[in-house]
Amino acid sequence: MTDETLKQQVSQALAAFADAPLTKGATHLLNALGYKSHRTAILGSVPKFKEIYVDGTEKGKSLTDKQISLFSHWKKVEIVFQVADSEIKDVKTTMARKSGTNDMFGDKSDSTVGFEESMIKSFLFMAVDMKDLNGKRGDKANNTPADQENHNPWTRTQLADTARAVNKLFGMPVILLFRHGTSMTMGVTHRRVHKKNEDRDVLEKVTLIKDIRFADPHRAHLDILCDLSLTELITSGVDSFDKLHNAWERILNIEALNRQFYREVYAWSEWAAQACKFPNDRQGEGSDQRHVIRMITRLLFIWFLKEKGLVPPELFEHAYASNVLKKYDSEGTEYYKAVLQNLFFATLNTEIDKREFSRESKQTHRVFNKFRYRSMLKSSKDFLALMKQVPFVNGGLFDCLDDFESVSQGGIRIDVFSDNEEHAKALHVPANLFFGDSEDNGHGKGLFDIFRRYKFTIEESTPIEQEVALDPELLGSVFENLLASYNPETREHARKATGSYYTPRKVVEYMVCESLAEALSIKVEPADGDDNFFRERLLYLMDWQDEQADYDVGEFFQDEAETRTLVAAIADLKTLDPAVGSGAFPMGVLQILTLALRRLDPSNMLWEEVQVERATKRAKHSFESEDDKGERSEALDTINETFETYRDSDYGRKLYLIQNGIFGVDIQPIACQIAKLRFFITLIIEQQSDPKKSNFGIKPLPNLETRFVAGDTLIAPKTPADDLLFEDSVIHKRLQIESIR
Repeated sequence: MTDETLKQQVSQALAAFADAPLTKGATHLLNALGYKSHRTAILGSVPKFKEIYVDGTEKGKSLTDKQISLFSHWKKVEIVFQVADSEIKDVKTTMARKSGTNDMFGDKSDSTVGFEESMIKSFLFMAVDMKDLNGKRGDKANNTPADQENHNPWTRTQLADTARAVNKLFGMPVILLFRHGTSMTMGVTHRRVHKKNEDRDVLEKVTLIKDIRFADPHRAHLDILCDLSLTELITSGVDSFDKLHNAWERILNIEALNRQFYREVYAWSEWAAQACKFPNDRQGEGSDQRHVIRMITRLLFIWFLKEKGLVPPELFEHAYASNVLKKYDSEGTEYYKAVLQNLFFATLNTEIDKREFSRESKQTHRVFNKFRYRSMLKSSKDFLALMKQVPFVNGGLFDCLDDFESVSQGGIRIDVFSDNEEHAKALHVPANLFFGDSEDNGHGKGLFDIFRRYKFTIEESTPIEQEVALDPELLGSVFENLLASYNPETREHARKATGSYYTPRKVVEYMVCESLAEALSIKVEPADGDDNFFRERLLYLMDWQDEQADYDVGEFFQDEAETRTLVAAIADLKTLDPAVGSGAFPMGVLQILTLALRRLDPSNMLWEEVQVERATKRAKHSFESEDDKGERSEALDTINETFETYRDSDYGRKLYLIQNGIFGVDIQPIACQIAKLRFFITLIIEQQSDPKKSNFGIKPLPNLETRFVAGDTLIAPKTPADDLLFEDSVIHKRLQIESIR
């Protein structure tokens, strides 16, 4: 069977699954992937499932009340079938007998046998119909693929928690097919043998192939499903359950996916550095590479915005590029200038009601948030209307790096966002860098062609749940390697193209948890007076794995005064990474503290109180005149509005942790920019857009210029720090910055 034939069969099975009876639709899809078995069981209803596997069983007793409540979101559940060594052997035999035909399952027998609960070495496939939050599965009418994907109301955490709860009830790996709205999600719970008891498994992380559209599935989803095809795996040597299990683990390995993406982006960056012409950014050797990394950084951030539905996808299509420009040239810079630069500097960096084209006069030609290159566009009016569908995000990532001063006065042009034809000669970024597959250009894939081959997710992976997609946190390793690849000290290193410089996630998590537990145990007096147990309780509080435990972590923090003190202590924490790189450690701090706050203060009430108190103190310090009362009131109103809008969200937790307690320094300015990118993304993903609200309901991102700073932490300043930081001019500047913030 050819790869295209397999994809066509899987696509047809997905389309049929949309409206088919649950068991029939799931069976048809699994058959298309080569999995077939007569080992099954008929459940018929969710109450029947709970009666058999939860109520009164020893394994059912191991579930917490929270885990049992997850089943209330089910409309229907069925055991599809069980696949073990004998089924793999049958498929292999059938393939040999039916070689050269598409009828992989000539045996049409409807006979079934019950699945064997004692058969540990097997996959048990189950299918679940999820309830819609409004009581229905969803209306597919008039939905675009993006609308259909975003329709799924069930978060990754809810589906992962459900998969983990189900797997606690069975001795073998249970693979769940969740049907929801206009898509489905496959949930795979990773298990390993218990080190002390080989008869038991330890449940580890849950991996999801999430939001697979029934209609028009994403290319990356089809690739993954086809990679998991049993018929394809058998041809590569899989002939037993152990080998099949190992193959699934390999295919669902997110780090391998990330390395593959890095290799493609690295090759593209090498091509781009040769194909482009940029002005010198005055930061030493590696200017062209830094320009390319800067460009990738901005475009990846925008790609995440596109995945969230905040940026029109047509902006990155070859058809749009060739239609919007008066002259489209694959070797020309018109697309980069007229579309991408206008998107960067005059759209994402400019409030919606202030967006307009430059008058190309001396008074405005150095105002870098005005649209430019009107003469390159067929209709500047239509272009402006499309750009008004994009929210203002701020955050510094899209600040134009050109100096306001004229070149004759010593100003420099880095981004070269200018109508000045003389300046324009310093910049050349050909369109085929982005649309490489659109023409036979003799080079490689365009950047957008690479992006489209992968599924991007706006939800960050955690140590206990992940999606087979590129997420914001994992992409930090890509940038860390890109930084290493152009650094003069490491450029010739043999590992530069393999993706192996970043700190492993487990190491980051361990170091962060130990550091935070030590810091908080010093700041907070435990209610029971037991310092040793308090530190142990803090480690429980910050341990992702305890989401799987048979107890509620919150039970360890029942004393209200202690909890209130602990929340306040978290608000007062200051963390600094002196070699921040792509931001792995500060991002780890943010994730762990967010988890701790979510457990300590689920409604955000204590966290809000602390922020109001802090803002009031700052206001008294910074706002001294009667005229400043309005600004003081506005600052407090902003906090109230944040928590009213995102009461049950991590947005408020993350926002104030980032603004008040997380700092980083790196010798490379581009590293600081990338670290900021990751923090911008983590705030964007927590927000919900609303077309009826101002700026589509998106709060502009905070400016992190004073949070991630370029500098050399190994060399002391010429002026002693104590003298420098307390000079009158510096104190005055600090007060000004606090007032602006």
